[in-house]
Amino acid sequence: MEKIKRFFECLIPVTACNLKCSYCYVIQRNNRKLEIPKLKYSPEIIGKALNKKRMGGTCYFSICGAGETLIPNYTIDIIKELLKQGHYVNITTNGTLTKKFDEIIKIDKNLLKRLNLSFSFHYLELKRLNILDDFFDNINKIKQAGISFVLQLNLCDEYMPYVDEIKKISMDRVGAYPQVALTRKEYLKNTNIERAEILTDKTKEEYIKEGKKYSSPLFDFTVKNFNVKRKEFCYAGDWSGVLNLVTGELRKCYAYPLTQNIFENIEKPIKFEALGKNCNGTFCFNSSHFLSLGVIPDLDTPTYGKLRNREEANWYSSDDIKMAFNSKLCETNHEYNMWKKFKVNVKNRIIISSTNFVKKIGLVKIIKKLGYKKHE
Repeated sequence: MEKIKRFFECLIPVTACNLKCSYCYVIQRNNRKLEIPKLKYSPEIIGKALNKKRMGGTCYFSICGAGETLIPNYTIDIIKELLKQGHYVNITTNGTLTKKFDEIIKIDKNLLKRLNLSFSFHYLELKRLNILDDFFDNINKIKQAGISFVLQLNLCDEYMPYVDEIKKISMDRVGAYPQVALTRKEYLKNTNIERAEILTDKTKEEYIKEGKKYSSPLFDFTVKNFNVKRKEFCYAGDWSGVLNLVTGELRKCYAYPLTQNIFENIEKPIKFEALGKNCNGTFCFNSSHFLSLGVIPDLDTPTYGKLRNREEANWYSSDDIKMAFNSKLCETNHEYNMWKKFKVNVKNRIIISSTNFVKKIGLVKIIKKLGYKKHE
């Protein structure tokens, strides 16, 4: 068993999905194009590019699609390659594609000990399509294969009249209530989240009261950190990153403007360097991942596992997963000295400030300021 050296939030920008949930971020952004992007690099190249030596040790890759993660045929191939490299892998899924789970459970059992599945519980869509039993049968299938899992519910107004139903079926089928995440309403500018609000017609107090009914540490954490601007020294960019698995583009965090392609030349070292005190976001996007894993060591947070596992129901069936998800990244990494922190802060402040300035005034305005005119 090995602790996690680095964490990567991985995106597969598939917008295809067999469900249509009102609160889906893809639908909010009017981006439901039902597209399955082609990989620019094969799963084998991706695996080699992310080998332990190049990554500095054992990593945790959490993979999520913009739509349903398991729809592309190559998703499971990527999972296998990452597990073969000795990493931990999480897949976020709507839990309805039974044939995909039949394929997953055939993977070598020694590899499956480092796999976790996050089942998004889209209750009303599952009821509408009459596939609730299929959903929970797939969870049971995964558990019987020795794979760890999490049942997660995005709290929204339409679920509130069904709270007792949701709690009962969850308790009956997986032995505990779902972990609950706050659901956002996002306002975008140039594809970046300019601001976000809780997606509800209730007051904030009423919304939180509903979420408390599930006794979910994840809900408490997401509420506490929602729309909180982070000003501490952050090791995102060194201890963690955001990776597009289709293009190979890696960035320090969701709000950082620059990327590096880490699949194009897999012999080239990856530049790992902390963001520092230069958060470019209005809040830590997916804080329940990054902050709970400890990218900001000065913050005292519950572990990633404490926010997700229901220990009384033994959702984490693997000792490997239990150990890894209840550790912190500071246990396998060293914090910077004062001089290195100073250099990182200055460097990233210049990069972010100049990039934001260019975005603000726009390229056309720059050209005009330089005295160039459009040819008629």
